[in-house]
Amino acid sequence: MDIEKSITQYMLGRKPNERYSSFDYCYNYFYSFYKQDRISELSSDDNIQLSCLQLGFYLASWGMMRGSSFLLEKSVRTFKNLVEAISEMDSKLWEIDVNNYNNENIKLLLACKNEISKALKKENNPTDTLITKIMLGVFANVPAFDQYFKRSLHVYKLNENSLKKIRKFYDKNKSTIDSYEIHTIDYLNSQKTDIIYTKAKLIDMYGFMDRR
Repeated sequence: MDIEKSITQYMLGRKPNERYSSFDYCYNYFYSFYKQDRISELSSDDNIQLSCLQLGFYLASWGMMRGSSFLLEKSVRTFKNLVEAISEMDSKLWEIDVNNYNNENIKLLLACKNEISKALKKENNPTDTLITKIMLGVFANVPAFDQYFKRSLHVYKLNENSLKKIRKFYDKNKSTIDSYEIHTIDYLNSQKTDIIYTKAKLIDMYGFMDRR
């Protein structure tokens, strides 16, 4: 399946009340704290419950609380440590996209992976699929490594090699990927926001829809 066909099919399913827009609402929420230079407030007493709910519903909507996942047995409060960790992370994580996957930024992404894993407790064995779903919904700086994406781009673990491979995929398809300007949907009025899908999200959409 080509990129344009994949993104077109994905967008047909992105309606305000449908599953795909769960990404928009989650990303809008966390990105707004970054834009307002209020990242530390994500875990404040006033915001912690809503932060956990935003992240939890997005993950549930994308299938992360079913089957053998340890999250199946947890309440949304289990994300409290994770949100607290996110509130202390480097704001540059919202500025990283596939086109600037250089050595420094790759190190930041992998450090973020480790912090998320630690916050979710390593004994729970959080998978790369779950960790990348979180990074996508919060920062939109990596695609989600679900079964379809991994099979499509032939990447299987979130590591330096896989990130460089995604960067090569972008470089090869730069003109097509850069031609898109997709705005997120606003939760309250269902209209376009001024927040634009990242290249990582566009590549995620391609990989998710490419069911070869």
